[in-house]
Order: sequence, then structure tokens, then C-alpha cells
Amino acid sequence: MKNNTSKKGILLVNLGSPKSTEVKDVRTYLDEFLMDEYVIDYRWIFRAFLVQGIILKTRPPKSAAAYKTVWTEEGSPLIVLAEKLKNKFQKLVDIPVEMGMRYANPSIEEGIKSLIDKGVTDIVLFPLYPQHAMSTTETVMDKAEEVRLKKFPNVNIKYVEPFYDRDFYIDCLAQSLKEKLPKDFDMLQFSYHGVPERHLYKLKPNDTPKTYSTKNIKNYREQCIETTNLVVEKMGLPKEKTIVSFQSRLGKDKWIEPYTDATLKSLPNKGVKKLAICCPAFVADCLETLEEISEEGKETFLHAGGKEFHYLPCLNDEEKWVEVVKTLCEEKLREF
Repeated sequence: MKNNTSKKGILLVNLGSPKSTEVKDVRTYLDEFLMDEYVIDYRWIFRAFLVQGIILKTRPPKSAAAYKTVWTEEGSPLIVLAEKLKNKFQKLVDIPVEMGMRYANPSIEEGIKSLIDKGVTDIVLFPLYPQHAMSTTETVMDKAEEVRLKKFPNVNIKYVEPFYDRDFYIDCLAQSLKEKLPKDFDMLQFSYHGVPERHLYKLKPNDTPKTYSTKNIKNYREQCIETTNLVVEKMGLPKEKTIVSFQSRLGKDKWIEPYTDATLKSLPNKGVKKLAICCPAFVADCLETLEEISEEGKETFLHAGGKEFHYLPCLNDEEKWVEVVKTLCEEKLREF
């Protein structure tokens, strides 16, 4: 990466995590997360009633208990892995790199300020989600634009676009999964984070200007299917040995199907006794992969009659993934 100017910098952004597994910290995190209009896209009064009047009265203790099962001595898995990715990436480039989170800390604002303190005026912001959705890339861009306009109006930000079908990303993911896949398995399940069905056709809940064109981007479900098909083809797997599902649904709204938990319950009755499962909507392991899939999903599958369950970890800080991050950021840096 050429160092044409010291004014350029990179901000990697992921979802975020509670400060600790204490119930109060989990409640604070869930409040910020669930009150985001891109996550629960109800009108503010209804969202507040649902989140603050109902969910936050019962969910924080349960979520805190779940976080405790995956928490490490270093802290939140997502934050720890994010820091490792940032450090490895920084060694490959000669401009400043910072990490920010959409919710909690380190915040997007803190990440931008850290870059500015290093003399940066042109920032490539990378939402670390392969597929584009309201509740992932869209909310990251909206928050970053809000922060920029209010606090740092002289800073220029360009955003790395969804990369769910990029050849070098597909090669990376296929190679990673192939290395982790057991030799003997009946089915490889691709479990993606779910979204309400209406989100497929509602990219934004307000009129904030888009920061890159989404007119040629398929809807979220189509993107997930495309990623799966390309990876399966690259791995040379027969399609009948793979299946796609969607996890992490919330509330009573209709979410995109098939559901991961229901699929895990049904597979053993269809002759699938040895299951491998991956989560390609995530690039770093977190609560949704480590607890929801690796722990709860395993229990669901084995209880339904399955014999072997193999969770295949995310890309995390693998060297080949760091190279993909570098390539995507280099592309966007050339636009300044």
C-alpha cells in the first residue's frame, strides 16, 4: 500500500459488545442496540415501549448468562478478535488503522477521533459485514455520517462496499472452511444472521442520503444465497450436502426462513447424523456464533438425534482474511 499522504487512515467497524457480563452493562448495551431504528424499525414510541418497557425488564439477566459462557480472560470474544485483526492489519499497511464498534465502546466516534489525532483527514471506513442489510452496513454508515456531520465536518469518509460475491473473499472463505471441515460429514449448514422479512425490501427507515449506491445490490437473503452458492462451487461440494438457514430472530414478526433452530431439529429425521455448520454473515466469532450455534445449536441437533456436530469458526484473524481486508481497503483508498 503506497503511502501517498499521511492524511489517510482506516477505520474497521464491527457490531460491538457489552463492557462486561454484569447485568447492568448488558442492559446498557441492549438498550443502545435494540433502540436503533435500523434494528427494530418501529416508530420511536412503539420501539421504546417494546424495548424499554418489555425486553429490558426480562432479557438482560438471560443475555448476561449467555455472555458468561463465551467470555474470555481477555474479555469479549468479538472485541478481542477485533483487536487482533486490527493489529495484524496494521503491520501490513503504513497508514493508521483504528477499530470502532457500532454499539458500546470503542465507538465509531472514538475511532474517528483517534485517526484525526494522528493527522488523518481522509478515512476509509470498513463495515465488517460481507452482506448488506439495514441492521448491519446501513446502520454503521448512518451512524458514521451522523458523527462526521456533528463532530468532524472536515473529514472525508469513503465506505467499503459489500463483498459477499467478490472472488478473493469467496476464495478466502472457501479455503478456510475446507481446512476446518471434517472428512466425514453428512451436511454442511450455512447459518446466516436473520432479519425481519420486511427488511429485504426496506433498505432505510428514513431519508438519510446513501453513501454508496445499493441499486445493483441484491436483497439480503439473495446475497446470502449467492455467497453460499459461490463458496460451495469453489469447495467442490455437491449441493445436496449443503443447506442455508437463518438464525437469531427476535419477537413475533415474520423473519426470513428457513430458521436455523428449526432446521437443526429436523435434520436428524432426514438422515443427517453428522453435521458441520458455519456462520458466513459474521467475520468474527461472537455471542451469536459461540453461544447460539456452537453451544445451543449443538444441543438442539444432538437432542433431536444427531450424532456429531462440528462448528466451523469464523475467519477471525486468519492471515488470508487479513489480506482480503487489505485488498478491499486499498481499492477504496485509491478513490481519494
